[in-house]
Amino acid sequence: MSTQTTPPPNTGASPHTTPDTTGDAALKDRHRAMWASGNYDRIAREVIPVLGERLVDQLRITQGERVLDIAAGTGNAAVPAALAGASVVASDLTPELLEIGRAEHPDVEIDWQVADAEALPWPDASYDVVMSTVGVMFAPHHQQAADEVVRVLRPGGRLGLLSWTPEGFIGRLFATMRDFVPPPPAGVQPPPLWGDEAHVQELFGDRVEALAFERAHVDVELFSGPTDFRTYFRDNYGPTLMAYRGLADQPERTAELDAALDALAAGADEGSGRMRWEYVVVSGRRR
Repeated sequence: MSTQTTPPPNTGASPHTTPDTTGDAALKDRHRAMWASGNYDRIAREVIPVLGERLVDQLRITQGERVLDIAAGTGNAAVPAALAGASVVASDLTPELLEIGRAEHPDVEIDWQVADAEALPWPDASYDVVMSTVGVMFAPHHQQAADEVVRVLRPGGRLGLLSWTPEGFIGRLFATMRDFVPPPPAGVQPPPLWGDEAHVQELFGDRVEALAFERAHVDVELFSGPTDFRTYFRDNYGPTLMAYRGLADQPERTAELDAALDALAAGADEGSGRMRWEYVVVSGRRR
């Protein structure tokens, strides 16, 4: 399915070499299992349904454009892009999420494809637009993922990546859970770094022009209070669910995690359970 070519001269892109991911097989299997656990489709549908639409609107995706949605999940951004008339490929490492997206949107024309964000199976310069909504940020090796974003984007093509920020609520959620999970393998980077401007600028370098960062927030009013938030994320959000599973035989540590997540949610409550979760949209054009 995949062919590889050398990028045209003077595009600012480096030739593609498929990363050696042999040593990462177990890591990728864990990632698949984590995102297949729980009910991420419920979170995408109930908590953050507007994010994909916002990204598609900001990218001004139009009729006939070739669009790749990386780490698309159940189609949060892929669906509105397809409804805008684009030719959309929704890719994800986790086939279970793609199957849910396909079943939920049977009348929307999308090509659902299993693919690793760090080793995409498409030729260089295949797409007019490459996008991701809180998706590519979870690829464990940021530079490999960024290189693939640039590689499959045609010169002059647009990228748009929506990521949680380190300072925002989800960034703080991951910082809170860090003390309750095993340390990641060497070389694996924290997902919220994709919300750090300096980090993203370093990842793309001079291969992307007009690189812009726009911070915004999504209002979340689903939870009645801290306990409601904690139980919802414990049961539905893969990273939180797996953190609890790892503490299954440690009741004291489980109670500590309960208290830490309750404190996090209580500190973010702006009244009546309303929260504001910050994200950043990174946009630019491939040189």
